[in-house]
Amino acid sequence: MNSKDENVSIRLGKRLKDARENASLTQSELAEKAGINANYYAIVERGEKSISYEKLQRVLKALNIKSLDIS
Repeated sequence: MNSKDENVSIRLGKRLKDARENASLTQSELAEKAGINANYYAIVERGEKSISYEKLQRVLKALNIKSLDIS
C-alpha cells in the first residue's frame, strides 16, 4: 500500500472500530455477523490491510449502517 492508501485504511479502521463499539459488539461478534474471518477483520480495523468493497458492505450491513464517512 502507498501512503495515501494507508491513510485511508487507518481512517476507515478507526471509523469501523467506533461503529462496532457503538453497537456494543466485539471484533469476533461483528466478524461472525458479517461472515468474515475475525483475525482479518482485526487487521482491517487496525488499518493494516484494506478491505474489499463486498466485505465492507457485509460489515456495514452487520452494523446496520448504510454508509460510513471516512473523511
